[in-house]
Amino acid sequence: MAVLTPKTTRRSTRIRVEIPVAVTSLDRMRPFVGKCMVLVVSAQGCGFRSPQSLPIETPIMLSDLPGGGSVTARVANCLPLGNDGKYFLIGAALYTHGNVWGISDPPEDWKFAPQTTAPRPADNTSASAPTLKVNKKAWPYNLVPESGETHPRK
Repeated sequence: MAVLTPKTTRRSTRIRVEIPVAVTSLDRMRPFVGKCMVLVVSAQGCGFRSPQSLPIETPIMLSDLPGGGSVTARVANCLPLGNDGKYFLIGAALYTHGNVWGISDPPEDWKFAPQTTAPRPADNTSASAPTLKVNKKAWPYNLVPESGETHPRK
C-alpha cells in the first residue's frame, strides 16, 4: 500500500513520449549543444536522454519543440543510464510551467500551470499542433511497472 504524503505527491502527471529536441547550455562555463530525446514530460519539466552528463543547476534551453517553440529550464537531476557511460537521463525543471510539449489532450492537473506554448498561426487549425504518440511499452519505460513509478535516490 502506497502512502501519499505532501512530499511524495507529484505536482503534475508524467507522460511517456519520444520528442527529439535540441539542448543548449546557457552557462559558458558548462558548454553543451546537442540533439537529445525527451522521454518523459510533465507541466513542470521533462526527462531527456543525453550523450553527455550536465551538472545540476545548469541553465539550459530546449528548442525545436513541437510547434517550433523553445523553453528555458535548469538541470534538476542527472543519472547514468547503464554502466557504460554512453547515455545519461537528465531531469530538467522548466522555469515557466505549462504544456510546451504539444500534448493534444493534457491531464487535468496540467491545467493548473500556465500554458507556455509557442504562438500559433492566426488560423487555429488542428494541423498546427502535432499529435504525439505515447509508447508506454518502449525502453526505458518497460522497466517501470504499469502500476506506478519508481524514483531513484540521489
